[in-house]
Amino acid sequence: MNDLDDIIKALGPVPLGPVIGGKPADGDGVIEVRDPATENVIAEVANGTVADAVAAVDVAQEAMGGWTASSPRFRSDVLRRAFDLMTARAEALARLIVLENGKSLPDARAEVAYAAEFFRWYSEEAVRLSGAIEHAPAGTNKIVVLRQPIGVSLLITPWNFPAAMATRKIGPALAAGCSVILKPASETPLTALAIVAILAEAGVPDGVVNIVPSTRSDDLSSTLLDHDLVRKVSFTGSTEVGRVLLGHASRTVVSASMELGGNAPFLVLPDADLDEAVAGALVAKLRNGGSACTAANRFIVHSAIAEEFTRRFAAAVEPLEVGPGLVESTKIGPLVNAKTRDKVAELVQSALDAGAVPAAGGFAPDRIGYYYAPTVLGGVPQDAHILSQEIFGPVAPVVTYDDLDEAVALANRTEFGLVSYVYTGDLRTGMRVAERLDSGMVGLNRPVVSDPAAPFGGTKQSGLGREGGHEGMLEFTESKYVAVDW
Repeated sequence: MNDLDDIIKALGPVPLGPVIGGKPADGDGVIEVRDPATENVIAEVANGTVADAVAAVDVAQEAMGGWTASSPRFRSDVLRRAFDLMTARAEALARLIVLENGKSLPDARAEVAYAAEFFRWYSEEAVRLSGAIEHAPAGTNKIVVLRQPIGVSLLITPWNFPAAMATRKIGPALAAGCSVILKPASETPLTALAIVAILAEAGVPDGVVNIVPSTRSDDLSSTLLDHDLVRKVSFTGSTEVGRVLLGHASRTVVSASMELGGNAPFLVLPDADLDEAVAGALVAKLRNGGSACTAANRFIVHSAIAEEFTRRFAAAVEPLEVGPGLVESTKIGPLVNAKTRDKVAELVQSALDAGAVPAAGGFAPDRIGYYYAPTVLGGVPQDAHILSQEIFGPVAPVVTYDDLDEAVALANRTEFGLVSYVYTGDLRTGMRVAERLDSGMVGLNRPVVSDPAAPFGGTKQSGLGREGGHEGMLEFTESKYVAVDW
């Protein structure tokens, strides 16, 4: 099942353009979807217009009344059916992700499982949207706090996790009683369109979930954030774009949740188990081919063990098979497009020019497709340009330190604060370091932090708000206080 037609047949009808109020829209022009492994166009999707997006807002507002009025149990059951449908069609969804994104099939299968879990988790949370009753300190009245859906929500998702980033936003929004307009990345619209079709099959009423794939991102987002019916924007993507969206949102004071860039440090303390640290480094760096905001970006290793860590890390990376994601033996697929591959190559070259030494990789293979070899760089200077950038590719720069204070300072020397990783043989030391790291999440002797039940988000310029966990649903609500006496 490697052909797009066979994959779509296995999934059921998948729209190839905007869906507004349950009906397809023609858009204007087409978005060409390319297979990163072959560079060939595999599909054309109708290119949504600003007018389509505005129409989606009106439809979403109309549909939201009935959805909000439905019982939490009804919304829960719909989300649970969506989970069941995604799980039943997991293989087809995984192969669809590979075709338009390029990642390896094991990574795509893991993403589908993770993405579906957001529908299951929020099917369970939908019935737990509780408020509070308190007694005013002065004794004059009761304080009743209600949680109500915030309103029509604009959801903007990236290309690196086209399924999980959609479900991580749609799930809590629907659980809270909101209607949504989904704007998926232009590189990977097919997966989002398939998920919207699954939600409709699961029983989401027409107009509650609308989707507008479009290359007109700036005009579309600016217009919708000026629309008086749009009350929420949830965005996952670069910090640069997030700043622009926040500026637009400020004009009409739209509530904003932002999951932005990362520059994750991976600290290896001198007492760490090197076998575990290297195994963790492989996952933290190369999961999703390095194209993850949570990817370990800077390996900060004690000078006493840095040479051995780098040698073992490189030895583990060298044999990884690079190739088309649909080949079962592939471990590292292509990057999503030429621009991303070229950026990775430029960052590696800048590190080499600064004195870094390639322990593994360090080149783009001479072949069709947007490939870059998995790379480990030793001897990276502490002031190297690559350490200040989000690489978004399979490249691991290793920098050394001599004492713990220096390591923490290096880790925190970034405008980002999404996630950090710490490997140590002592739990107390690990917890103390975790508390000192300026990031929203820490993986302590663990290479993965993402979990639908946990609050995902960062500090500094890595974003605002949290996704996942109970907090993720609260992002789509407003608190209403009622003063009453009885």
